[in-house]
Amino acid sequence: MPRFAANLSMMYTEHDFLDRFAAASADGFEAVEYLFPYAYDAKELRRRLDDNGLRQVLFNAPPGAWDDGERGIAALPGREAEMRAGIDLALQYAAELDCTRVHVMAGLVQPDATPAQSAKHRDTYLANLAWAAERAATMGVDILVEPINGRDMPGYFLNRQADAHAVVRDVGASNLKVQLDLYHCQIVEGDLTATLRRDVPTGRVGHLQIAGVPDRHEPDVGELNVRHLFGVIDDLGFDGWIGCEYIPRAGTSEGLAWLTDYRGENA
Repeated sequence: MPRFAANLSMMYTEHDFLDRFAAASADGFEAVEYLFPYAYDAKELRRRLDDNGLRQVLFNAPPGAWDDGERGIAALPGREAEMRAGIDLALQYAAELDCTRVHVMAGLVQPDATPAQSAKHRDTYLANLAWAAERAATMGVDILVEPINGRDMPGYFLNRQADAHAVVRDVGASNLKVQLDLYHCQIVEGDLTATLRRDVPTGRVGHLQIAGVPDRHEPDVGELNVRHLFGVIDDLGFDGWIGCEYIPRAGTSEGLAWLTDYRGENA
């Protein structure tokens, strides 16, 4: 049966952040992910994980000036030094938290970029990812890239699964992988069953995420047949984690019937 991780940036927001670990554990989660750990001391986060029997399975590298609207800098020429410093900081946290996956966000680009500008962005992206992957490999950490839909994040550099897999192939690092968020994928291109069957067996998919489409609530609300998708993932033998990166409609614990029912059916 697929393994699920609670996303503490979106779930359990009725609690202070550091209290969300206990809340997730109380609901039966064995792992967590979230956007950024950097506002907290790594040892305190480690203690929260240990006290609640949780594993840290994913977080993001520093994304630039997030509060000012930046969404990553890996594809932005001229930001290489900042990007590398951010990777080093992320790997320090990864070591303390025993986390083997770090998502590196590409960044926003101008919609009217010329072909030459787009090529420069891609070249910068590839070079930064190659450096990050080499650095992370010495610590047993995978670097992840994620296509994100342009409705939620207009201008994001990476939108489609094929483009993400092309980046991974072009860099050629065994620890550079794709973070396949079924919510983003459904909005951009759909055909989720075929996408899973095509991409998971390549070994290039390092993490999955799920949310309901179109409103990013519980995954069983909206147009996705999540039981079918979980069956496909199970049939493919995916041994990673599925991050529950969604916004609960009315309380996190109250909205977990989809997971409780699924676990009961597959016990």
